[in-house]
Order: sequence, then C-alpha cells, then structure tokens
Amino acid sequence: MLASANVNGTYRRYMDVGNSRGLRAENVAQMILSNAGIFDVRIERIQGNLTDHYSPREKVLRLSDSVYGSPSVAAIGVAAHECGHAIQHHKGYMPITIRNAIVPVANFGSNAAWPVLLFGAVTNSGILVNIGIILFSFAVLFQLVTLPVEFNASGRALKILKEQNILQGRELSGAGKVLRAAAMTYVASMVAILLQLLRLLLIFGRRSRDN
Repeated sequence: MLASANVNGTYRRYMDVGNSRGLRAENVAQMILSNAGIFDVRIERIQGNLTDHYSPREKVLRLSDSVYGSPSVAAIGVAAHECGHAIQHHKGYMPITIRNAIVPVANFGSNAAWPVLLFGAVTNSGILVNIGIILFSFAVLFQLVTLPVEFNASGRALKILKEQNILQGRELSGAGKVLRAAAMTYVASMVAILLQLLRLLLIFGRRSRDN
C-alpha cells in the first residue's frame, strides 16, 4: 500500500512538470524506438491510468490516457521505460526472454494454486498441498524474474533520456524519481509474495507434523 501510494503521489507530482523541449510522450517513444533501430513496434493509446505496457507477442507499445500526448517528465519517463522493454526484446535480453516464456505457467500456477491447496487441506491430502505450493512457487518465480527486467528497463530509459538530450537536469531527476517509485512496487510485490509462500510452508508444514 505504501509503495502504491508513493508511486501515485510521485507520478502526480511530476505530471505537472513539463519538459523544456515541448516533446510529448508518444513522440519520445517513437524517437527512442527509431534510434534503437526498432521499426516494427506500433505505439497505441490505451484507456486507464498507469496501464502502460509493452506486448512482445504483438509488438505493440501501449501508453495510457494520462501518458499518451502528455509533455510531462513523468509521462516521458514512463514511455521511455516501456521503450526499454521493447529494446530488451529486440536485443534478446535474457531475463525478459525467461519472463515471457514462463508467463503461461505463472498464470496457471497463480490461478490453480489456491483451489488445489484448499482441496488438499479439506481432504487432508499432503500430495495435493505440495502440488498447490509448487504451483504457487511459479508465481513467485515470475515475480523474481520480473525485478531485473523492470530495473534494467528503467536504467535503459534514464540513460537514453540523458544521452539523447530528451530530458535535462531536474527534468531527468524527476523522471528518475517516478521510475524508482514504480520499481519499488515490484520490490513490494516480491516481498509480499515471498512472505505468502513462507506462510504457506509454515502453516502446512506444521499441519503435516501435527498429523
């Protein structure tokens, strides 16, 4: 909750700070992609707030309503971050390749873990409980791989914004604060899901010993 509040507050603060060159987020995204030699990725507008993402399967970079068309340093930072993911995909960055590969397994594990765990607990089946924990572990693995992917994308974004003279001085600092705040939400998610896994191991491990 704290991480979410921090990223929203930081984002709103720097949404009111425009860039001195008058560039808009979608133009910056197109500029970054072109300079990276990426010409097969479309840039689209998507509804919502902070719903920005890059889809490697479709090769589409989607910018949310509050980012697309905005000249703010916050919006430009977010757009550059998503371009960082496109560059990772283009260059075959190993962690994002691994993350993309385990998405189906992680989604299945996340959805199936709790029903299997509950059924195993009700029927007193240690095998089902263990299967449920293993399924939940796939979601943990996904979060673990996500951390270097997100931090690397932000690092690439800030480096590009500086080297291509898109943002300068306080503008670059503001974009950095937005991206660091966003990164902390992934750290918080990682900690939360690790604690949840530990909780499951403690609960069902104690239950197994009691039986």
